[in-house]
Amino acid sequence: MFAQYRERFARTDLPGILLCFATNSALLKGMMQIAEGLLFGDSLLSRRHKEMIATFVSRQNACPYCADSHAGLLGAQGGSPEMICALQQGDLNAPLFTSAELALLKFAGKVNANSSAVIRADVETTMHAGWTEAQVEETVHIAALFAAFNRIANGFGLPSPYPDGL
Repeated sequence: MFAQYRERFARTDLPGILLCFATNSALLKGMMQIAEGLLFGDSLLSRRHKEMIATFVSRQNACPYCADSHAGLLGAQGGSPEMICALQQGDLNAPLFTSAELALLKFAGKVNANSSAVIRADVETTMHAGWTEAQVEETVHIAALFAAFNRIANGFGLPSPYPDGL
């Protein structure tokens, strides 16, 4: 499975999070499929927007490994250093985001921080900002997936891949 990962993503190294899943082959296989399909594959949200959500949610969950990893990937998707800094500081008031992006990030943050308080009006507010219902649903999946990834990375004690900053 690791050879398949290296080939698919053209990487010689293996991310620490992937190694955390290697303790169980069925879990590793399932997580690789989820990551490839939802995070790195074509979907309803752009890769840039998925990396914004991943960075923001990971910061909310105090996961330096995921927050910094996905901040780096966001930079590769055109996210500016200022945008990355704002997301890592939880600053959604920065004028770096479109109104639609702000609505999506606020919704993802609520799903992550207080999912039991999410109501239909939250979905509708996000949709009124320019997202389709299917995109909002995908946001729920990404935010929830990162909540799990963050806890796994923290539970295994993974440090930031950029200890000296991005």
